[in-house]
This record gives sequence, C-alpha cells and structure tokens, in this order.
Amino acid sequence: MKISIITRHAPSNYGSLLQAIATQKIIQSLGHKASIINYIRKDECGLKGVTTLLKYKKEWENNIFKKILYILLRYPSDKYAEIKFSRMRKRNLDLTPRFSSHIELKEASFIKETDVFLTGSDQVWGPVADGKPDSAYFLSFTPHNSYKVSYAGSFGKTEFNESTLALYKEWLKDYNHITIREDSAVDILKKLELPCFGQVLDPTLLITAEEWSQFITQPTTQKPYVLVYQIHNNPILDQYAIAFAKKANLPLYRISPSLHQIKRGGKFIYLPEIGDFISYIKNATYIITDSFHGTAFSINFNKNFIEILPNTKTGTRNQSILKLTKLEKRIITNYNDFSLMNQPIDYSEVNKIIKQERAKSTNILERIINNYKKEQ
Repeated sequence: MKISIITRHAPSNYGSLLQAIATQKIIQSLGHKASIINYIRKDECGLKGVTTLLKYKKEWENNIFKKILYILLRYPSDKYAEIKFSRMRKRNLDLTPRFSSHIELKEASFIKETDVFLTGSDQVWGPVADGKPDSAYFLSFTPHNSYKVSYAGSFGKTEFNESTLALYKEWLKDYNHITIREDSAVDILKKLELPCFGQVLDPTLLITAEEWSQFITQPTTQKPYVLVYQIHNNPILDQYAIAFAKKANLPLYRISPSLHQIKRGGKFIYLPEIGDFISYIKNATYIITDSFHGTAFSINFNKNFIEILPNTKTGTRNQSILKLTKLEKRIITNYNDFSLMNQPIDYSEVNKIIKQERAKSTNILERIINNYKKEQ
C-alpha cells in the first residue's frame, strides 16, 4: 500500500529529522511504500521564520533597532542550518514535492495515489510557529472518507484552553485509528472522549542502536567525554554541564544546530551530519540533556545520561519515556548533585522493556495500516 506521512520533519533540529527517518523506515520494512509529505510553512523558514520567532521575544521586538539587530544576528545562521538540514532530508527521506499551504496540499497529485494517510510524531498536534495548532497535521486536506491514522501522535504539552480542545476534537474525530506517544496524550484523548488505539514508542526507538549505527560513516573521537545536547535556553543546565565535566575530569562537548549555543560552554560541535550526531551520542561517556530525543537516543544506546527537564511546559514528553523505562531517578533537580556520575545505569531491565514495547508498537502500527483493507 501507499502511505503518505505528515509529520514535523522540517524544523532544523535532529529529533525532527530522525523521527521522520524512523517512521518512514519502519513502514517500508512492513512492505509498504512510504513518503513524507513535504509540507513546510512559510512562517517556519527563511526570513519569515526569523521574524515570526521575533514576535515572541518582547525584549527585542518592541525596539526597532533591537529588532534589526536580532534579525542580523539570527538570520544567517538559521538560513545555513535550514540549507544543511534540507540537504540531509533529501538524502534520507522519500519526499513529495514541497507544499506551503493547505490549498496546495488539497490539489496535490499524491492525494489520489494514497491508500493510508498517517500523522507522524514529534509534537505534530501542538502549536506551530504562529502559536496555534495547524489543521494540516490533522490531515484536514484529505478527501472526505479518507483512511486516516496516527502513529505516536504528540500534543507536546498538556495545557490547552477550551477553544483549542474543541478544535482538537473536531479535527481528530474522523481518524480511523489514533495512537499516541505520551501518558499525557492519553489523558487528553479521554477528555475529548476520543478512542485511543494504543500508546506506542517514539519511532526512533523502533529502530535498534545497531541499525542507527549504520548511519555512521566515520568515527568521531574515541576519547572519553561528556556530551551536552540541549534544546532549551537554560543557564542552569549550562552551568551544571560545565561543573559536571570538571568533576568527571573529562572534556565537555556541546552539539547543536544553533550557532548561538557556542557561548554556553564546552567544545562546540556545530551542525554535524546525521551520522556524526549519532556517533557523538554513541561514544559519549556521559550525556546531559533536556531533549526528548536526546533522552530516547541515550536509552537506545545504553548511555549513562543525566536528565534536566526543560524549563518549559513540554517536560511530560521526557517524563513519559523515563517512567516507561523506570529511569525517573536520572532526573536531577538539585544542581549541586553530581552523584549520578557514580551510578551507572543497569540496562538489562530497560532493554527488556524497550524490546517488548518495540514489538508491541510495531504490531500496532502494522494493524492500523492493514485495517485499511478491512474498513474500505
């Protein structure tokens, strides 16, 4: 069958790209044709993307000179990251032509060729650049009575006003099957009185560490190091990572697609290729992260990691996978506590859980796709 996937594949960050690769790869392994719908909003790229972000930065936005300075500082590096990630997407994903509007999606030729429309993972149902959810990620562009499913759908956060929840209910009610990623998403579906076909693993965890290692083309460094992979602006995390590496007597490496992180401490590894990104995680002695996918890859590669929950309202994503794998104790809240350095993770039980959940999740994915034949 032909499966068309819409997901958050285009932001310039590794989690977005890797989960899209994993979703496509696992569906193809089930014997189907899978392509990523190359939907990229105009307000999420280029100069428009920078000016959209600027609206939420009051310390810059309210002064014309600061506004110009922000654009001059941010745009060149954002554009470079955009170009590099675009190349990585083209090399690793089977993409449709690019679309930037709902009208273009509705008129696209792939619509008639698709058997199953699938919403992927990674905060697809959360607010996008303009602060609102985008109905395209709820497959609003598909014809009436299309077969629609989700795999590991995520709202990204837990607090929504009643009008947004009403939109969610309207947009999700026509799905044939909904599967979600986080515990919190289960609760949201219950509140909306919508059926949940199952809670499943993030797609990156359906791919084994051995399979991800095949993306590595050359080894990075073989010397021990502490790796920090940070998504959110959190000076406390910056300071903790520096202090942790010093106590461990190891160099600190910081990996990021965002140039502004260069000032946060550690040897800066800017915009590595996918294989190098995976290699740095695979070979790290310790990992410090606030990222969901930083956590997921740490678990997949059996790394000793320290979790500092993001200082936003999106931490339930991280907490959900830590609860599943019984690794909640890897979360630190006392930033003078470095004891986890001497508490290596026993992955024997964790790996059993991931193996079981991987089999269960793959089975659920296969069932929701194959049910197309039964429900037509």
